[in-house]
Amino acid sequence: MTHTNSNPKIHEGRNLKRFREMLGIKQDFLAFELGDEWNQQKISLLEQREKIDADILEQVSAILKIPIEAIRNFDEENAVNIIANTFHGNSMLNAINNNPTFHPIDKLMQLHEDKIALYERMLKEKDEMMLRLERLIGVK
Repeated sequence: MTHTNSNPKIHEGRNLKRFREMLGIKQDFLAFELGDEWNQQKISLLEQREKIDADILEQVSAILKIPIEAIRNFDEENAVNIIANTFHGNSMLNAINNNPTFHPIDKLMQLHEDKIALYERMLKEKDEMMLRLERLIGVK
């Protein structure tokens, strides 16, 4: 069981926790996948360790389906710096701009017009129904 960590600021346990949470995986599930000797409490303790044994890290990375290097080398401070220096204002990278431009008054007017059209259809259907009923009864 060897420890490998070139950057002393990197906390492998914290990185493991972040990746696990990003993937939506619970500690119980990870413990179950690691085997009978693991439980939620052991996973919690593992995530508190600054350095994780290489064989355990290998097993965890296989379960999470992420490279070991991602857990060993992920530095939150550097990631935040990259994001902060890359994106400015409303800039995006490979994303869809989901800031639609519409005016609430236009939406309100459209709803009002839809309501009027619905009432007109209902009145027309009522008139048609009355005609059918009059024919059925034989009243003119």
